[in-house]
Amino acid sequence: QVQLVESGGGSVQSGGSLRLSCAASGYAYSRYLMGWFRQAPGQEREGVAAIDSDGKTFYADSVKGRFTISQDNTKPTVSLQMNELKPEDTAMYYCAADISDSWWLFLQQGAVPRFRGQGTQVTVSS
Repeated sequence: QVQLVESGGGSVQSGGSLRLSCAASGYAYSRYLMGWFRQAPGQEREGVAAIDSDGKTFYADSVKGRFTISQDNTKPTVSLQMNELKPEDTAMYYCAADISDSWWLFLQQGAVPRFRGQGTQVTVSS
């Protein structure tokens, strides 16, 4: 059984930084696209950042230049360094993983990643 365990998150003032981590256990596939999406109350889900098993990265335009996704040596474990945080970054952040990239490409059309964490709250105050 695959489990995605998130850590990090919390509250920070505008301009601050936070780091999220997601560790996958029981993931038996060699290929993956792993990353984060977020959802604020009353808002649509938004893909934030993702990284594939080849190390290629993907970012939402709204976070480019501020957020960095990376893998550590215990793949599949990914981290999301979030700098220059803004109040509009406030949301529940979910770790996601799947063999295909469909969840990243079609998230706002209702695509669901095969595996998803419980979510961690990020709150940015102005």
